[in-house]
Formats: sequence, C-alpha cells, structure tokens
Amino acid sequence: MPAQITYRTPVQADWVDYNGHLRDAYYLLIFSYATDALMERIGLDADSRGQSGNSLFTLEAHINYLHEVKLGTEVWVQTQIIGFDNKRLHLYHSLHRAGFDEALAASEQMLLHVDLAGPKSAPFAEASITLLDKMVGNQRDLPTPTLKGRVIKLPG
Repeated sequence: MPAQITYRTPVQADWVDYNGHLRDAYYLLIFSYATDALMERIGLDADSRGQSGNSLFTLEAHINYLHEVKLGTEVWVQTQIIGFDNKRLHLYHSLHRAGFDEALAASEQMLLHVDLAGPKSAPFAEASITLLDKMVGNQRDLPTPTLKGRVIKLPG
C-alpha cells in the first residue's frame, strides 16, 4: 500500500526551464500544494485556520531531485507522516508519475503548528491529533522512506 496521494497536477509550461525540465523551485511548489492538501485532511483547511487562527509553518525542508520531470507530465505527490508531537509534524513527500516505479523527487519536512496571533508555536487541536493518529495508523505498514534523514555532505 503506497502513502496517501495528496496532490496531482500536470507540469505547466511556465514551470520548465530552457532544457524542458521542471525548474528546481517548482518541485517545492508542488510539495507545498501537497502540504496544503494534507492540512485540509487534518482539520487545518482555510475555514478552520480562519476560525482558530492556527496554521502550519515550514521549519525545514530537504529536497532530493532524483529523476528529470518534463513539460506536460502528470505527476502526483504521495505523503507519509513520519511522526508528530503536540506542536510539530514530520512528513515525507515523494513525487511520482505513471509508468515509472521510482520516485522522481522527495522532500522531507518539519512543520510547526502556529498561533498566528503571536505568531508563536501552539499545540494541535485535539481533532487534528485524532486525524493524525488515524493517518499514522493507516500508514503503519509502510517502509521507512529511503531518503529519510539524509544529510548534505561531501563524501569522504
């Protein structure tokens, strides 16, 4: 069972570079839209954010560019929750396309639940904790992502 699909899109013409490849920044854009979709699934949709004054901020994001992505390719993001506590969410997005078994790119991220009035960190609402617990339970049998915890360094 793969991780949950959170976002799907064709690669747009203004997202590609002079080589016809998806530009670096647009990988992050696609992963950002997947995070937005995940937020809706855990009770942090636009209406809830407006009522509660809470949202998620990205603290850290690592992107691995694994295979080229070209103009017009239909891609989707699969999202796996690595873990969470009362204020933070650790997730792993992977980018995919039909007919290709490997991930095209991956992004490991740490997000912080924030009270926008501060802004300052704030505990997740109980409803979000319940939804996150359910998602983690549904993903219990997924393998640990290959690139989880990867560090940037020169070999040697």
